[in-house]
Amino acid sequence: MILVFGGTTEGRKAVEVLEEGGNVYYYSTKTGEQDITLHNGQRIDGALDGEAMQLFIREHEIRLIVDAAHPFASQLHETIAQVSAALGIPVVRYERIYPPRDPDITWIDDYSQVPTDITSLLATTGVQSISKLKWIEAKGVKVIYRILNRESSIRLAHQQGATDEQLCFFEDETMPEADAILLKESGLSGGFPEKVAAARAKGMRIIALKRPSLSIINCHCIATPHSQRENATLSKRELSIVNYQLSIVNGSHGLRRAIEKLLPEFYPLHSGLTTGTCATAAAVAATRRLLCGDTPEEVAVLLPNGETITVPVGYGDDYAYCIKEAGDDPDVTNGIEVRAKVKKATNFEICGGEGVGRFTLPGFDYPPGEAAINKGPREMIRKNIERVINELSIINCQLSITIIVPDGSEIARRTFNPRLGIEGGISIIGVSGIVKPFSEEAFIESIRKCVQVAIASGTDRIVINSGGKSERFVKALYPTLPQQAFVEYGNYIGETLSIISSLFTLHSSLFTLNSSLNVTLGVMLGKAVKLAEGHLDTHSRRATMNRDFITQLLREADCPVITDYTLARELWNFLSDEQRTRFAQVVLRHCYTHCRPLLPNGHLTILLIDEEGQVYE
Repeated sequence: MILVFGGTTEGRKAVEVLEEGGNVYYYSTKTGEQDITLHNGQRIDGALDGEAMQLFIREHEIRLIVDAAHPFASQLHETIAQVSAALGIPVVRYERIYPPRDPDITWIDDYSQVPTDITSLLATTGVQSISKLKWIEAKGVKVIYRILNRESSIRLAHQQGATDEQLCFFEDETMPEADAILLKESGLSGGFPEKVAAARAKGMRIIALKRPSLSIINCHCIATPHSQRENATLSKRELSIVNYQLSIVNGSHGLRRAIEKLLPEFYPLHSGLTTGTCATAAAVAATRRLLCGDTPEEVAVLLPNGETITVPVGYGDDYAYCIKEAGDDPDVTNGIEVRAKVKKATNFEICGGEGVGRFTLPGFDYPPGEAAINKGPREMIRKNIERVINELSIINCQLSITIIVPDGSEIARRTFNPRLGIEGGISIIGVSGIVKPFSEEAFIESIRKCVQVAIASGTDRIVINSGGKSERFVKALYPTLPQQAFVEYGNYIGETLSIISSLFTLHSSLFTLNSSLNVTLGVMLGKAVKLAEGHLDTHSRRATMNRDFITQLLREADCPVITDYTLARELWNFLSDEQRTRFAQVVLRHCYTHCRPLLPNGHLTILLIDEEGQVYE
């Protein structure tokens, strides 16, 4: 069981991650005023001190704490650390992403350092900070407090001595006039850059309160033997930081991976790493060893969404490597070794070595002849290497990075690469850097790539089908089309048609018939009856065979009503040749009604295929 401390943007994101597990968890906030929807989670409202927190953890058999509380909630972070140390419960701290500190901002460590050479100050640091700023009012500075427009906040503001004239609200569209503004260093999710920009636009001096150090405040602890932990009184006891099992993440991918590692049974399926992330990790490790002789067992990798994860790496004689982990995604690249060799050069470059394929057809991010390292992974590698160079304060450092996959040539034969025109090895891919098990996003992205290649081949017809069986039958009808003209949609019929339509609009000049687009959709009866009912995604978790609807189709076709079947394909066995033709035409008419609007700029042909390969049009 997992206990989450939230009430923040990070808490909301943590909920999204935990909901993917489908298991019960607990979500704790101090006030209970956050508007958030929980499906599998249960809310706990009200502050928990150390004793209450321990009691709750024991009673509910909590095995992992996710600390997604506000970065300035120092007392709560400390209490969580102490409880973790006492009970041996690991903690995942969900940190925010912070931009570099702007030297033009006045940075302070606490409220006593607010400059007094101003006449007015807009304080946006929360209602709890009002009492801490009364001293500056005594110095003659006019202070306006911006707080949440809710009854509890207004009442607390009055209790601390603020008058109604001193209060304004975050919900107000206009910013009050003041010489200076006091902000908390709240990170990207707290809107810190936007607040700074708005204040600068009004010519205000910006004063920022630094976020508390991640180190546990005043927690100087000694190891507590297991036998003593059950009766530990946390309010005055000092506990051991050695017992404080802390993992730090700053994004949803890192949070899920941390939970998968610490409480693997929470998710029925586990995530993995893309080949692009593996190549990036290997490149970072090889760069660190080249530039400073450092050989860590894990390296930090910045993902495209801005968060950072740690990735295990290893080292060979003249290279670093990362083992590809696919999680529970069925991926033939699982377990392969992705290497990176790095050397100094006159210009920064990313090259493909042994086992990395080459593009042989147009339609990719790079022209034929280039290494099959997609744009996303190239950007990941470049940004991460630049970050390493900046951290080491090395000037004018240019590197040549070669990505190698020793078994890539053999593995590529079991992928879509030959069909896509990628030869000699695997491709280095990855949009998000993380592979979610059976990821729809990854599959749809592969459809998009296949359609791009089909368009770039110059074909005047794209043939989409559900898989190898239907493709084999349909191919016989179009023997002159290139292999690249055939695209598998799996279950994503609607998504595939939409992708074709949008990409054709962008690249219509590449077609032989520039003014029109011809698309053939091949479908077998099991998916066709779902599509005919309007289900553009035919996966069984979203659409099931509707017997009543099939009965309607049979009646429309003037066929006998059939009830003794388990699978839709069995219907063919009960119909005569003439009835089959009438039934197929009714099914096709319904399918066309739902699919045609998705292809407004082309001509759509739908083919219904029976189990023997008979095609109905």
